[in-house]
Amino acid sequence: MSLVKPSYVLCMNVLEENPYILQMDTASFQRISAYISKEYGIKLPESKKPMLQGRLNKKIRSLGMTSYKEFIDYIFSEEGKKHELYNVVDLITTNKTDFYRESAHFHFLTNEFLPRYQSKRGRSPLKIWSSACSTGEEPYTIIMEMEEYKKRYPDFSYSLLASDISIRALQAAYQGIYEQSKISSIPLDIRRTYFLQSKTDPQVFRIKPVYRKKIIYKRINLMEDSFGLLKADYDIIFCRNVLIYFNKLTQEEVIGKLCQHLRPGGLLFLGHSESILGMQLPLKQIKPTLFQKV
Repeated sequence: MSLVKPSYVLCMNVLEENPYILQMDTASFQRISAYISKEYGIKLPESKKPMLQGRLNKKIRSLGMTSYKEFIDYIFSEEGKKHELYNVVDLITTNKTDFYRESAHFHFLTNEFLPRYQSKRGRSPLKIWSSACSTGEEPYTIIMEMEEYKKRYPDFSYSLLASDISIRALQAAYQGIYEQSKISSIPLDIRRTYFLQSKTDPQVFRIKPVYRKKIIYKRINLMEDSFGLLKADYDIIFCRNVLIYFNKLTQEEVIGKLCQHLRPGGLLFLGHSESILGMQLPLKQIKPTLFQKV
């Protein structure tokens, strides 16, 4: 899971002047922001109110409602919790990611970690978890890296779990469909190996079925006490550009839970702006934003 600023900016004065945009009252904002903070660890300060209005306005009108109070009351009702609350979370948690983002991580993985892993574990499958997979760019990058490594070492095997809080993002990842602009930075030979070009739209590409099927998807909220996964079961966990949206205490709690699922000697990859400085965790730093369980 990752949040990003929208591609447009909704200024407060524009919102106030536009009669077609519903105005969010303070009580409604406080109620939904408190829920998002408690359940998902995401902080929504008052400055995010225009962004929230911009994302929820269309949803409210599609439901035939005329006020934020009516909408908030509904999504927290028994019926709303079943049918709309997840959709609201999807609207609030947008997803920005890229193929081969922070490429140094993948270079270290295939050139330094995997050779050592194979010498110690032999044919034991490498278990990887992309814990905030967004719309699939990260797990598919992992797939491409693992498959390229496997060409050199045919005995190598792996499994990959990809999770996110957003059902919408998981659905997009499962489909594996991307526009030309999203894959333009991928070398042509890699694109030809792992992607199919649409016959009806040359600007659209899709991950080949054989590689899409290699990923297991699961909706996981990193704020929950249990992820429904075995402890100490993963060799590598990616949790990049997620912690920046949590406060320090929540960051430490989340990383602590992730560590419980790492095997001793396993790796945790964080985003380039994330740190565990001052946290009491069973990790040692081996490179910037790269940590090993001790």
